[in-house]
Amino acid sequence: MLTITTIDEWRTFCDATRTTGARIGLVPTMGALHDGHSALVAAARANGDVVVVTTFVNPLQFTSATDLATYPSTADADAERLRHDGAAARIHPSLAEMWPDYPAQTPTTISVRGFEGLEAVDRPGHFDGVATVVAKLFTITGPCRAYFGEKDYQQLAVVRQLVRDLRFDVEVIGVPTVRDEHGLALSSRNTRLSTDGLVRARGFRRALLLAQSSPATATALREMMRQELLAAGVAVAYAEIVEPHTLVPVADDYVGPARAMLAGVVDGVRLLDNDALMMGA
Repeated sequence: MLTITTIDEWRTFCDATRTTGARIGLVPTMGALHDGHSALVAAARANGDVVVVTTFVNPLQFTSATDLATYPSTADADAERLRHDGAAARIHPSLAEMWPDYPAQTPTTISVRGFEGLEAVDRPGHFDGVATVVAKLFTITGPCRAYFGEKDYQQLAVVRQLVRDLRFDVEVIGVPTVRDEHGLALSSRNTRLSTDGLVRARGFRRALLLAQSSPATATALREMMRQELLAAGVAVAYAEIVEPHTLVPVADDYVGPARAMLAGVVDGVRLLDNDALMMGA
């Protein structure tokens, strides 16, 4: 596996790979890799792609300096995992390489409108940071398939809209959330949870399963999920039922596919989860 640290090398590798007739499978990450990331690599390899994984911690998408400072760093373990998983290249550029003017405000940013709810309420500017760095990743990598986990479902929706609007030659592929034996969605942030916090975080899965098993209205489901999270000891940010493409909250008479979206804080760590629902079925 190659380790690439400069944009020029990154672009050259991807261009050279495509000249052989192969397709690049891009897996954007911020490092601190776990089995959920391995699932993205596996999905790309299953499609026959040459897998390129970025492990750049993008400061533009952090709305809290503390959150950025405490984001886990496991560079050596990341490299070993990616070698084991069969990635062709790990892209690990420096902050100066990616954002040479940082910490000054980046002059060029991208904003995808229409997703101002959910995470954007408590994390203003977060998705501008996501869209800006993802656009840069796509521009440097060139034509590719890009793999994103469904755990960060709002991010996936933003990226899909970005690709549609700016016509990147990129096929965006969502990969189902990977969970531990207790149903907790795998996340790099889970390493910051105490033993008790890990137990309380299992309330997210219970809330989603409760919503999936109930024929109640959207309003009732929202409250049921919220109460389940509160009972588990989660400080609830939101418990919402939305249309799966626009992420607009659905009305009680809505019939069709939906998405249950959850966010809350445990041990000072913001956690997310979501799953598909069928309303009115």
